[in-house]
Amino acid sequence: MRRGAQSGVTLIEVLVAVTLLSLLTVAMLFAMHIGLNTFAKTNDKLMTDRRVGGAQKILAEEIDGIVPVMAPCLGMQLNPDAPPGTGQPFGFFQGQPTVMRLVSDFSLQLGWRGIPQILEFAVVPGEDGRGVRLLVNEIPYTGPPSAGRLCLGYAPDPISGLPAPQFAPVMAGPQSFVLADKLAFCRFSYLTPPQPGQPAVWAATWSTMGWPRGVRVEMAPLDPDGTRLQPIAVTAPIRLLRDPQAAYAD
Repeated sequence: MRRGAQSGVTLIEVLVAVTLLSLLTVAMLFAMHIGLNTFAKTNDKLMTDRRVGGAQKILAEEIDGIVPVMAPCLGMQLNPDAPPGTGQPFGFFQGQPTVMRLVSDFSLQLGWRGIPQILEFAVVPGEDGRGVRLLVNEIPYTGPPSAGRLCLGYAPDPISGLPAPQFAPVMAGPQSFVLADKLAFCRFSYLTPPQPGQPAVWAATWSTMGWPRGVRVEMAPLDPDGTRLQPIAVTAPIRLLRDPQAAYAD
């Protein structure tokens, strides 16, 4: 009588099964790797776009919250005939192509709910010397003397020849906040009041006592990328809602 056939698998069948399982596992891992990389790139682009859009919104709100402060110049006078620490109060505003100072109701930490801040904007070299970056310092505003301490004195303006306040340089520090980075350029310009028979023009330097009608911040990316939100020019009107000559209890 013939012995019954025994059930089982051969070595070839085991090798084929293991090979197919290995190929399936590799395919799944490869698909997961592609998916995770795509997710990381998309998230990075979204975060970059939010950062760029948020920085431009913050910059516009900081300028929009300007407070017209009349500050005394408390620094060393550049005019040797004037006594130290004296001088006619001036409208606290510094406008240069790469530096701007003003007092604003908008705070980076508390938004519109914070106390007024002295804002110092400056364009400084970027990381490793590539391009430039725009940073801002916040100094709590405690009254006109706190702003007047940043004035070094008065000197004739090279354009108008009239006495103009001279300011201390803006210093970058650990508390400085970078509003925009990896820029090819960044510059400020200021809208001058219209003269009789002439339209208002944008000037690279604000050399007039008082405040401009608007501020424009022009920026361009160091490495343009059409798939990302790029820094663009920010133009903010200056609306003076308080009388700078009147004393307020707050």
